[in-house]
Amino acid sequence: MDYYSKSVNKLIEELTRLPGLGVKTAQRLAFHIINMPEDHVNSIAGAMVNARNSVKFCKECFTITDQELCPICSNPKRTHDQIMVVEETKDLVAYERTGQYNGVYHVLHGVVNPQLGITPADIKMKELIKRLEGDVQEVIIATGSTTEGEATAMILSKFIKPTGIRVTRIASGVPVGGELEYVDEVTLMRAFDGRIDM
Repeated sequence: MDYYSKSVNKLIEELTRLPGLGVKTAQRLAFHIINMPEDHVNSIAGAMVNARNSVKFCKECFTITDQELCPICSNPKRTHDQIMVVEETKDLVAYERTGQYNGVYHVLHGVVNPQLGITPADIKMKELIKRLEGDVQEVIIATGSTTEGEATAMILSKFIKPTGIRVTRIASGVPVGGELEYVDEVTLMRAFDGRIDM
């Protein structure tokens, strides 16, 4: 049974498509939006459309950006011979919050998962291997400690080691099965500092 008008129901329905939003939260957000000043609603809608239309992948590390190179890759003060490999942009952000890592990143956009048909060709692995043709001294593999994250780390190590580049893995201070974006900064830095050669 519909309790609201078609436009309100449509707004609630669209909000429930966002990750982590159930019907009740979507209803609360919908009513909040309806009661906001029109210029605030237009500003939010405009920011969403603008972000969707202007965001692309950094041509170097494949994080999301609205420039050719992201602010990290274009920063000459970063250590460009050290690359931390992460699964998603949110993992990069988690490490950046620590303020302790000064190298650059490579975002895979996923992990190898044969059950879902995701192979090394489906993530940004060949792009990483191409980057290693430059002056890279160390690759830090910071994929999650899930089964898929560990498998991806092993595959990466297998491809990188023959190049003579040092390959390290973040320490297990990150809980098994944990998502990096939810791990606190201290734990992330302990995992980084305790990384091991693969």
